[in-house]
Amino acid sequence: MSKPNATQTETPKRKRLPSPERRQDFINKAIEFFAEEGFESSTRGLAKKLGVTQPLLYRYFPSKDDLISEVYGAVYVNRWLPEWEPLLRDRSRPLTERLNTFYNIYTDVIFNREWMRIYLFSGLKGVDINRRYMQLVRQRILEPILIEARAEFGLPDEPARDCEVEFAWVMHGGIFYYGVRDLIYDSVISNDKERVISDAIVAFMAGLEIKLRRDPPSKGEPQTV
Repeated sequence: MSKPNATQTETPKRKRLPSPERRQDFINKAIEFFAEEGFESSTRGLAKKLGVTQPLLYRYFPSKDDLISEVYGAVYVNRWLPEWEPLLRDRSRPLTERLNTFYNIYTDVIFNREWMRIYLFSGLKGVDINRRYMQLVRQRILEPILIEARAEFGLPDEPARDCEVEFAWVMHGGIFYYGVRDLIYDSVISNDKERVISDAIVAFMAGLEIKLRRDPPSKGEPQTV
């Protein structure tokens, strides 16, 4: 029997990606890893999962926190669509209509298994992802909605109060939890997402008008600035 020649015995070498592409590949794999395993694993365990050495991982990300920050950017910041905020402020359309359009688009983005699992894991482990994203939602979704509601109801233009923001969180959180029950708990839910969103918005707008008219800001009351 003839011996295999060198060409036959050579193991094909894996093509090495250019540095920017390799960095992005690490981020993509870290997203998958954190979505499945959470944030408890060490960088050694993460490197093993990625199929690289720990020193090589440190060349791209000096610490685990640096990698988590990149994951936050990829999963949450980069998926934040620039048209959302102008949509919420477009007073040529009724606010209820704007909210329905917005939340149907928004949930198309966030009702994603990786998005949900990373968000919930980060809250359980005290990772900064939740706090950063919730601040983003408050400043760029909830507070603008409250400002637009005042204009819609013919009320004076005033900064949103904390109690009003909490009222908006109830609506926003209810829509979010609809996705959690589907993607995390695998519960039986209504298949009519548009109707679920519409019902939540109708209830929110009706309750908010009553609240704003009944509870005008008192003098010296803390407000969001």
